[in-house]
Amino acid sequence: MKLIFDISKPGRRGSTIPAADVPLTSNIPENLKRKAPAELPEVSELDAIRHFTLLSRMNMGVDTHFYPLGSCTMKYNPKMHERVATLPGFANLHPLLPQLRHGAALTQGALAVIYEAEMILNELLGFARSTMQPLAGSHGELSGVMLIAAYHKDRNDLQRKTMLIPDAAHGTNPASAAVAGFSTKVVATDTNGNVDINDLKKQLGPDTAGLMLTCPNTLGLFDPNVSEICRLVHDAGGLMYCDGANFNAIIGRLRPGDIGFDVMHVNLHKTFATPHGGGGPGSGPVGVAECLVPYLPVSIIEKRPDGSYALEYERQKSIGYIAPFYGNFGVILKAYAYMLSMGAEGFRRVSENAVLNANYIRAKLAPYYAQAYDRTCMHECVFSASKQAANGVHALDIAKALIDRGFHPPTIYFPMIVPEALMIEPTETESIETIDEFIDAMIDIAKAAEADPDSLTSCPLTTPVSRPDEARAARSPDLSA
Repeated sequence: MKLIFDISKPGRRGSTIPAADVPLTSNIPENLKRKAPAELPEVSELDAIRHFTLLSRMNMGVDTHFYPLGSCTMKYNPKMHERVATLPGFANLHPLLPQLRHGAALTQGALAVIYEAEMILNELLGFARSTMQPLAGSHGELSGVMLIAAYHKDRNDLQRKTMLIPDAAHGTNPASAAVAGFSTKVVATDTNGNVDINDLKKQLGPDTAGLMLTCPNTLGLFDPNVSEICRLVHDAGGLMYCDGANFNAIIGRLRPGDIGFDVMHVNLHKTFATPHGGGGPGSGPVGVAECLVPYLPVSIIEKRPDGSYALEYERQKSIGYIAPFYGNFGVILKAYAYMLSMGAEGFRRVSENAVLNANYIRAKLAPYYAQAYDRTCMHECVFSASKQAANGVHALDIAKALIDRGFHPPTIYFPMIVPEALMIEPTETESIETIDEFIDAMIDIAKAAEADPDSLTSCPLTTPVSRPDEARAARSPDLSA
């Protein structure tokens, strides 16, 4: 594809530059003033439209490609919920409007949405209350461990400074624990991909503040010992944190609060149908058991006896403010619309299809790629490219080769406890036809790795920029191009 400057022809003009809407003053230093008009490309409107349309189609996204990015749930989201967020009564609402003025309910609709969304989440998660404030999953994760810290401090249990984290947890868990003031210890995974109970027992002690368990874990597996793990941690005086980033695997089937978890974040921008990736937008509400309700951040929305809603700020034991205004209201609104449209039966079908799709891929690709753990998975399956690596084809080569075949690569080299890891998450939204095409591409790559490994080590070959020398790019980046 040519650059827009390459198709420029003198005299063609399909657009005009708007006049400056700010006065040019003498305050601009002389050396910064333009000496001549900007040399902009001269193209017709048709050429400009085609250029930028073609440019946009060079990117991969969930609206254009299968996006099996494991552990990030890059799934298609219904456009209906996007339209709900553009309704003028919501989109034009200013966050500084008062809750009530002269009897007018200026923000009652927004407060009702947040409150009712929380009530649905409480029911799905099995918790007493939730905070809707956190602006991302990682933000919710940090808020959750801050609640654990506040709980122990309020009980004057100040020796509890250690957070236990399995090595199959999400990578942000240790960072969140450290920012909240904890030191961390790693709990090993056993030969079946579960928490090693014997190692956990060795790690527990009077300094244990809690354990952060990704459920299901990053191996795509549900730990059958989860209730026993919760009991052991509670008996040691700690609390159980559930990393709910993989909640779409169990939604409608299991309530984490019912099996012993005390606190959990869930990603509205993953499980509950808002776009994920590109830095946002996000929302990571945190649900808590009754023992942690006093420490929830302000503000919390309460429903008054007269049916109106109010933001409550007077909470003596609260961890305080973690986000301004109502949290990320647009994301909460879209998730609320999704919750209402799905209902209880819809959520059960979400988890059914997510698990079915992942196990279908696992079974079809098992003859070609080594399985990290040979057992039924949940929402994602994890393979190892160790067979292919023996021929010089690594997980990175497989990922790049998928681009040439029209698919976004899966997550690679994570979880780190699996060598040459390939983490594939099809989500519940993909059809069997799309999944079959992806499976065929993966089988084709596996066969090429045996017959002609050199054909894969330079992929992608169909993109404007082929594979760079990544070590050189990191050490000597070209920042001027």
